[in-house]
Amino acid sequence: MNPDCVICKENSSQPAAYHGVMDADALITLFRERLYNDGGHPLLFNPYFDRDADEDREDAVPIRRANLEAYVRERTQPPRILLLAEAPGPWGCRFSGVPITSEAQLVDPDFPISGRQSSRRDQPHAEYSASIYWRILAPYHEQIFTWNAVPCHPYRKNEPLSIRTPRISELRHFLPLVGEVVRAVGAEDLVAVGRKAERAFHELGLACTYVRHPSQGGATLFASGIRRVLDSQPDSTHGTTRQYDE
Repeated sequence: MNPDCVICKENSSQPAAYHGVMDADALITLFRERLYNDGGHPLLFNPYFDRDADEDREDAVPIRRANLEAYVRERTQPPRILLLAEAPGPWGCRFSGVPITSEAQLVDPDFPISGRQSSRRDQPHAEYSASIYWRILAPYHEQIFTWNAVPCHPYRKNEPLSIRTPRISELRHFLPLVGEVVRAVGAEDLVAVGRKAERAFHELGLACTYVRHPSQGGATLFASGIRRVLDSQPDSTHGTTRQYDE
């Protein structure tokens, strides 16, 4: 349990975070006050603060901030599910600013949400996991809000577009932010995509459903797990996990 997070201090079978109405203004204020200026972490690239002159346009940071805020506001109903992934990948949220979403998707006029390209490339970056995720969840996207347990891209030393597993210290640094996102989103069900996201919910004392990450052969299990969540009733068992990975 993280002592700095108000969610952790709730002492009931159903935390106060579950209120069924997303507070978009509170969520955007949270990002502006707690995330946009949280830079300087070794081997973590904050898409909303950092810029790589070799990879990013001059206005890449405001573009990614605007893309994220549009994702919050461009919905017609409050989400039922908060889906927590691990961290931005090098070709997805690292450039788009939207979790498990590529900039190639955002500039596609047929895509459910819109945004701008932040990379310097002639063609926007595409991401495999993002394509799987949206192929499965596009019909339900209004019911789901997606966030990252670590909202910065973790990379290996001297390899800025590599990917690595976030350290536990990095996960814990962002736990208070995750807790406040849970509160502002107010979803009925929490879904962890991968074990790091599951651990984040557990350290916050929150019940969640675990589903397999769609990459590395997990697309079928991810799809079946998400559909079972969508077809089920919210789980009110505090601090436990349903497993949809087999």
